[in-house]
Amino acid sequence: MTYFSKQKKSALLGLSSLFVLAACNSGSDIPVPPPAPPPPPPPSMVGFEVTVSNLTNAQPLSPVAVIAHQEGYAVFQIGSPATAGLELLAEGGDNTDLLAEADADSNAIASASGSDPIGPGNSETIAIEFLEADLSNARLSTSTMLVNTNDAITGINQLSLSGMSVGDVITQRGVAYDAGTEANTERAAHIPGPAGGGEGFNATRDDRADQVTMHIGVISQDDGLLTSDLTDQHRFDNPVIQVRVERTQ
Repeated sequence: MTYFSKQKKSALLGLSSLFVLAACNSGSDIPVPPPAPPPPPPPSMVGFEVTVSNLTNAQPLSPVAVIAHQEGYAVFQIGSPATAGLELLAEGGDNTDLLAEADADSNAIASASGSDPIGPGNSETIAIEFLEADLSNARLSTSTMLVNTNDAITGINQLSLSGMSVGDVITQRGVAYDAGTEANTERAAHIPGPAGGGEGFNATRDDRADQVTMHIGVISQDDGLLTSDLTDQHRFDNPVIQVRVERTQ
């Protein structure tokens, strides 16, 4: 049997205590980072398909502008002058500036454009989506030009989307309006469509009305306007389009 003196026993006990403390303090000075928070979920979106059908006999439609917005925005208002963007659309069929005006408006929430003109009897479907948080007050407006005219437009204005669930469909028909920016000469030089091939847009506003009104229709050379380059084939009755809106997500 081995015997230790009191001094050796004390030394051994002290050494043991140091080992215990070292084991307990091992790594205690190295901070442990908290777990990374999970990434936020992506915002919830809603989606719609807007199908525009041309109901006319010989009036192709320019590429359609589709705008989702709140109540404070309007593509046009009856009795008020057309914006510069609407003028460009109404005379030349170009929706670029109209969509840019919408995108710059705080009440607009999304916009989209058709890809091609829509011929008589044909249709095109345009998809648009926006944040679900904006759905409660969301409205939809569309606009397009009847290109065998001086400045005739059509579309739907302020269609409410707020009550629609996925799979719901709303169908609405649209009439023709006169943008009030170009006189209705019916001359080929001022008509951009295939019936004229003219300049289309001109920044000079020579329509004395200078306000959006209901369109009186095409008169044509066949009905007595001898200076017209349009025929009775280019005349139209209202409605001129049908718009089908389906919520898809």
